[in-house]
Amino acid sequence: MATQALRIGLIGDRDDAVVAHRAIPLALAMAADATSITAEVHWIATETIGDGKLLDGFEAIWCVPASPYRSMDGALTAIRHAREARKPFLGTCGGFQHAVVEYARHVLGWMDAEHAETAPDAARPVIVPLSCGLVEVRDAVRLLPGSRISAAYGTQVIEEGYHCRYGLGSGFREAIAAQPLRITAVDDQDDVRALELEGHPFFVATLFQHERAALSGVCPPLARAFLQAASDLRVEKAA
Repeated sequence: MATQALRIGLIGDRDDAVVAHRAIPLALAMAADATSITAEVHWIATETIGDGKLLDGFEAIWCVPASPYRSMDGALTAIRHAREARKPFLGTCGGFQHAVVEYARHVLGWMDAEHAETAPDAARPVIVPLSCGLVEVRDAVRLLPGSRISAAYGTQVIEEGYHCRYGLGSGFREAIAAQPLRITAVDDQDDVRALELEGHPFFVATLFQHERAALSGVCPPLARAFLQAASDLRVEKAA
């Protein structure tokens, strides 16, 4: 009897003009081939998410780049669902940024936490414009030893590409110092480039767009780790 395919939800407003939107399905297909895991990839437009009930049928969630989303509330609901339901989660670029907003609001209790792209006059922006935009650039990233991301790459120094104008605001880094949300990657200036949630089966968010490697024929290590985590969790639940 054939194993039922893993259902992977891509949270974002699909636009094939966006490089990452072309890369992510290919990255997951390559990861599926590499792990011998069967997966079905479904795009979920942010304005369709509502209260999040439709996400119950998905085993893993990837919040994709290209924000602002048509519904910020929809994206935040999806991220919260993945966090609280303990479903493997991957967020890249806009997905990283909105994972920060979701955590600030629903874990730290900062209900006024905002993204400066959509609320430029907010009193508490946890995502702010970068002093130097990272649009179509590549940069070195240092990975924390013992982190999921370091294990996925098998090294502690990588180089990845960005298409990003926003990053972590002041105050958030200090606020999570004693939280399970951990900083697991920084650049050479010690600016935060990835976060992971300890105690979760797989919750990783990166400001860089590692998925782009698939367009060059390389299976992105994090896409593979994400898919493997979803498969392992299914097996664990079935045991």
